Amino acid sequence: MSYDQSATTVDHTASWAKIGLSFPFNEYRACWKMGGQPLVQRLGDKDYSWAAVQQLIPQMCVAGLLGYAYACPDMVGGGQFAAFLDIKEDEFDQALIVRSAQVHALMPMMQFSVAPWRILSKENLAIVQRMAQLHAAFGPYIMRYARQAAQTGEPIVRLMEYQFPHQGLENVKDQFMLGDKYLVAPVVDNRLEREVRLPKGTWRDDQGKKYKGGKTYKISVPLERLPYFELVK
Repeated sequence: MSYDQSATTVDHTASWAKIGLSFPFNEYRACWKMGGQPLVQRLGDKDYSWAAVQQLIPQMCVAGLLGYAYACPDMVGGGQFAAFLDIKEDEFDQALIVRSAQVHALMPMMQFSVAPWRILSKENLAIVQRMAQLHAAFGPYIMRYARQAAQTGEPIVRLMEYQFPHQGLENVKDQFMLGDKYLVAPVVDNRLEREVRLPKGTWRDDQGKKYKGGKTYKISVPLERLPYFELVK
């Protein structure tokens, strides 16, 4: 233990984060001036709400720009414990939990708080399980960009404007690039369709359909679908 009478709250935060550098596995919810270090930074606790789901992509992109490439978008459905109080198991908004899992699936990390097997129907639990399996399948790809981030500081989760500057994508907040190859466009509200802005190039979606970039497309997104697009040329 140490005591520094002149230390501020952020000084304590930085000192606590530095302790994590001694461990091969760590996770923090708040760091200060520790960008570029081998520390996992989880977003602050989110409410169980659609508004919170809509914060995940922009905040993860900003975390990457601040040097926290190894970031986690809080927990599926929200990590704010108080938000789950007094909700019966059969009263959860199942679509919210599923869509939250889809946002997490192609992020660097994926964590669960409320147990999906306790609150979801058989059909919706199967969707969330497929999202976890998709995350595992993308593991080698994500790890490649984690290693790259350690060398260059470049984000793993990237703003559209960051990856494709000067194409009018600076205000796109509901889709992101995972590395430089995959565009991920989850649904972050209670709809079954959405618009996707594709940068220039040729793209192939999760269903094998090809698209010409530089355009906006309206696509159907039933609850079981997480749209993502691979840049093929």
